[in-house]
Amino acid sequence: MPDQAVSLGRSLAEKRRQAGGGADELPTLILEMGLAAKILTREIRRAALVGNLGLAGEQNPSGDTQKKLDVYSNGVVVRAFTDTGLVAAIVSEEMEELRIISCSPEAEYLLCVDPLDGSSNTDINGAVGTIFSFYRRGVSGACIDCEGELRESAELVAAGYVLYGPSTVLVYNMGDAVDAFTLDDDVGEFLLSHEKIRCPDRGSYYSANLGRYHGWDQNVRAYADHVIEPDPASGRPYSLRYSGALAADLHRVLLEGGIYLYPADEDYPEGKLRLLYECAPLAFVVEAAGGRASTGRGRVLHLRAESPHQRSPLAIGSSDEVATFERFVATRGS
Repeated sequence: MPDQAVSLGRSLAEKRRQAGGGADELPTLILEMGLAAKILTREIRRAALVGNLGLAGEQNPSGDTQKKLDVYSNGVVVRAFTDTGLVAAIVSEEMEELRIISCSPEAEYLLCVDPLDGSSNTDINGAVGTIFSFYRRGVSGACIDCEGELRESAELVAAGYVLYGPSTVLVYNMGDAVDAFTLDDDVGEFLLSHEKIRCPDRGSYYSANLGRYHGWDQNVRAYADHVIEPDPASGRPYSLRYSGALAADLHRVLLEGGIYLYPADEDYPEGKLRLLYECAPLAFVVEAAGGRASTGRGRVLHLRAESPHQRSPLAIGSSDEVATFERFVATRGS
């Protein structure tokens, strides 16, 4: 951490000043995400003491059974951004349809969010996260067809994630540098802890759900075999790190290098992760830090969502590692 503590609010104010002020409200939205993250930090930490663990008894649009904290987290995020008046609509993993929030002229943004990534970890005190992205609307005024805008004209302008682990860390990119802020519980503020993050070009870690190995394409299996094959000259075998929380595994790769994989398989031929609130936000962060995000056959950020819960394969992390994965997908086997 720098010698002089810099809060999230002060950092965002400085970025706004450097940009010449104006009407861009992205800093306000990032700050609001920080407030939601503080609330969720408190509730996640005390969930076992207030009866907020376990299943809620419903399924989300992805077919996963919702945890109580999924429902609570979604409510926190929706309320936070409803109150800003800056968000026209929200796409959330926990809501079947895109939800219209405001049609005022000031509501220039669309929010896509996974409020509690890795919620299966909540009952065993594992790491969880929040993944988010903001799109600037392609039109002004009426917001009847925000879903159509996401498909055709909205521009991804900011994204990030919050990791709730031993400490709470908020990482974001507004189109320039990637910065991370760690919550100081005593001060009650997010303070700058990692400035202008650069993802190493290579790494010695890989994250993948190997329980799905036999459902992968043979080219993907060949890559998985490659990374665990001993080869001291290239630093292999790589060490497996897989937590079940995308934000947690991605955070390690962003800081220390390596690759995270969730390829298509027999059960999920289009991939399992969701484009708008998992793959694209993290791709926006990692690419700004010098890394790479791919479907295996092309850049994640070149995809357009045809539906709010569209899925995509994902290979993300160090640029050299993802490039190697793409070569395996393209050239190995038939």
